[in-house]
Amino acid sequence: MKSNLITRAGKEALQKELEWLWKVKRPQVTQAVSEAAALGDRSENAEYKEGKRELRSIDRRLRFLTKRLESVKVVDYSPEQEGKCFFGAWVEIESETGEILRCRIVGSDEIDVSKGHITIDSPMAKALIGKQVDDEVVVKTPEGEKFWFILKIQYQPFESV
Repeated sequence: MKSNLITRAGKEALQKELEWLWKVKRPQVTQAVSEAAALGDRSENAEYKEGKRELRSIDRRLRFLTKRLESVKVVDYSPEQEGKCFFGAWVEIESETGEILRCRIVGSDEIDVSKGHITIDSPMAKALIGKQVDDEVVVKTPEGEKFWFILKIQYQPFESV
């Protein structure tokens, strides 16, 4: 079961997507469908059929975003978190083999592998929660247990190296 936790930036991104779909994208597609419908026979009108399919897709996403935004809980940074790994933390860890990984623990709506964002529901995040710098964590994977050593924990993004 996925959690309802989200960062403030994550909730703002969902709200921005909802607003863009409702105020920009949906009206554009609706206009295109209206224009295609005006061309006559709808049974063989590919533009009309594609537009209707796209409208259904947009409406599904709008319903999902509306419900999701009602159920998410924003977790803001608190000074008491400093020094320990909690939701929203940027963490630098090192494996037994010397591999260094930087990740941020976020909600399921914010997963972005290219940015190193991992969900709070992942085995890695579950292992990291509550730990501090210099702690060793054990992550259970399908290949077996992996050991990681916590090098840094911070609540601001890491500077690019």
